[in-house]
Amino acid sequence: MERLTVTPFGRRPVTAGLMEQAAAAQARPALPHFSKWELFRDLTAARYAFGLSDRDLTVLNALLTFHKGDSLSDNENLIVFPSNEALSGRAHGMAESTLRRHLAALVRSGLIARHDSPNGKRYAARDGDGQIVRAFGFDLRPMLVYARQITSAAAEARAAAERLKRQREEVSLMKRDALKLAIYGQEEGLTGPWDVIEAELLDIHKLMRRKLAAEDLAALGGKLQDLLARIRDIVSKAEEMGGNDVDSERHYQNSNTDSLESEYAIEKGEGGCVGDPSPAPSHHDPEQNAQRRKEPNMPLGLVLKACPDILPYASQEVKRWRDLVDLAGFVRGMMGISPDAWSEAQRIMGPEVASITVAGILQRVDDIRSPGGYLRALTSKAAANRFSPGPMIMALLSPASQS
Repeated sequence: MERLTVTPFGRRPVTAGLMEQAAAAQARPALPHFSKWELFRDLTAARYAFGLSDRDLTVLNALLTFHKGDSLSDNENLIVFPSNEALSGRAHGMAESTLRRHLAALVRSGLIARHDSPNGKRYAARDGDGQIVRAFGFDLRPMLVYARQITSAAAEARAAAERLKRQREEVSLMKRDALKLAIYGQEEGLTGPWDVIEAELLDIHKLMRRKLAAEDLAALGGKLQDLLARIRDIVSKAEEMGGNDVDSERHYQNSNTDSLESEYAIEKGEGGCVGDPSPAPSHHDPEQNAQRRKEPNMPLGLVLKACPDILPYASQEVKRWRDLVDLAGFVRGMMGISPDAWSEAQRIMGPEVASITVAGILQRVDDIRSPGGYLRALTSKAAANRFSPGPMIMALLSPASQS
């Protein structure tokens, strides 16, 4: 179809960039036909290479729906001319001012071009047979011209995403090795700077909760390699000594002070653990406490919904309280919680409540300076019958907590 003009309507000026885009839009495409939806999927993958946002793509998707047929072809009309109202309806009700902004972004990217009428309106003129002979609106032909570049950029973007995924997997595996070896060393009573190692693991865990770039993951991988080397050195030296020191020293003492940066959602007033209507037993009688403990009076699913950060560390689906207890025992070392503090929490609170508490601490680990000290403080409150996990979980479920 004949293109009558390259100049814009109204106050928009002619620029060198506009003229270059107009010339590029009229170039002969390398491929005369291309599936528009396949091209759109590739463009979605390569959107950063073309400076597009997801909202820009929403508008482009809506424009493509006004083009009949599944392919963009060089020998057919590729100008679409929807009104703003019709375009907004297919862009999920996008406001007209927002629509104009994203249309301008698509034009700047060079993937569509304006073909403005004398009065700036979008419309088509037809012949006696109803065939379109002239149209004014948005020209989709540049997408066909740039099809090769789009598919190439998409392949590069997908390959980069796959490399990033593999890189993150490698870092995650190194972190798991470091954590498990550190837990092994502590439980075997090996002498080493475990408080320092746990603090480093906690910092690494916090960093990995973010969406890291390849360079950041490479730096983190280097730190983990150094940390793993130190841990393996401690373990290997202990094995070379024949285990004499291990047999004589099974107790691990955490040198961290029981300091708290913040305490959140500790139950007000007196009362036992959630679901325990019996009178509060004396914390001087641990056996009586153990006999009176019951499973938490809250669904396991509610706890997992409030504390999703613990789930990536599970090797299988968490279906029972026992699964959560095992999982909390696995992650507590990474959080700087010593075996002694974890055992005491289980003895006083009960394994289920202790695991809920550890999951809640992990969920807010960025706000807590000493997770080990915090757990000891909550254990002391539980021993005095002044703590239950219910308010903690409810606070984590609140909209303010999740924002």
